[in-house]
Amino acid sequence: MPTPPFRADHVGSFLRPKALIDARAAFKADKIDAAALRVAEDEAIRGVVKFQEELGLRGITDGEFRRTYFHTDFLLQLDGVEEAGGTAVHFHQHGGKELEYAPPIMKITGKVAHVHDIQRRDYEFLANATRATPKVTIPSPTMLHFRGGREAIDVAAYPDLDAFYADLSAAYRAEIASLAEAGCRYLQLDDTNLAYLCDATQRENARKRGMDPDALPRLYARIINDAIRDRPAQMTVCVHLCRGNFRSSWAAEGGYEPVAEVLFNELAVDGYFLEYDDPRSGDFAPLRHVPKGKRVVLGLVTTKLGALEEADDVKRRIDQAARHMPLEQMALSPQCGFSSTVHGNDIAIEQQAAKLRLVIDVARDVWGDI
Repeated sequence: MPTPPFRADHVGSFLRPKALIDARAAFKADKIDAAALRVAEDEAIRGVVKFQEELGLRGITDGEFRRTYFHTDFLLQLDGVEEAGGTAVHFHQHGGKELEYAPPIMKITGKVAHVHDIQRRDYEFLANATRATPKVTIPSPTMLHFRGGREAIDVAAYPDLDAFYADLSAAYRAEIASLAEAGCRYLQLDDTNLAYLCDATQRENARKRGMDPDALPRLYARIINDAIRDRPAQMTVCVHLCRGNFRSSWAAEGGYEPVAEVLFNELAVDGYFLEYDDPRSGDFAPLRHVPKGKRVVLGLVTTKLGALEEADDVKRRIDQAARHMPLEQMALSPQCGFSSTVHGNDIAIEQQAAKLRLVIDVARDVWGDI
């Protein structure tokens, strides 16, 4: 039986169906209560599970249908974390267009602690809804540091940042223990920050926030490793590196070289979902750092544009990557989720399905199984 990450896999989020979008709008307008919204979410999740299973995917998510943003809905459930506005970012789109957007910043106002199960109920629903392997996606713990830095962490609560890192990792360990107890065996950490550290502008912005971009990859590997250190041996943990995915736009560019050695050799995860859908992600040379025993899921099929890639082109890209690491340690996926926020990318439902069918067909041709 194949183990995750699978030869044909996906990052996690899917376009929200209209009925769910309408239910969220009704909830926001106080026309339905939280229980009624949950019923609408349950129905939508059953639908997206069926969609994934009928395609033939082995790893199944709930589409992140219970979230507005891939990270805030989770992080705000930790004690000591509050939302504090946003920082304006120029998101880039194909064709040279720019999109002005201010992603939410999390602020640490007190001691960080895990005070209740966050994903367990959602995982249990998903596990009961699928015959395949349920995957849980959660934001990386680094999401509570990079965007705000020292200024976003209350000095009275944490005069020493090492204490903050320790509490943050402990909170994640508690959540992962809860998921493990419920039966979760496939967990993904979504991390924009390691990918942002490949971008010259983002690195300079980090310096302005008082951080050393050369030291951050090692710090973040330490935090993540501490967070996942007690996971059961049967639980696969992967990390997805993302350069921004908001309405078909992105915030960062640059190849993986600045973080590659630490990413592949000091980060104690089993697999990596890497964006490789266009030149903004650089070449495959950083894959030379991948050690034996780890799998890289190549995100060669874009979720940002509806036009479908040619299978032969995707295969050629896999061949290029195989010059730098063994083919048997690779897999294939779309480059990111289709809807990292509730807004969704500028792509149609059927185009979403076609992209996944392409991933599955190419994976079968290259590896013989998915």
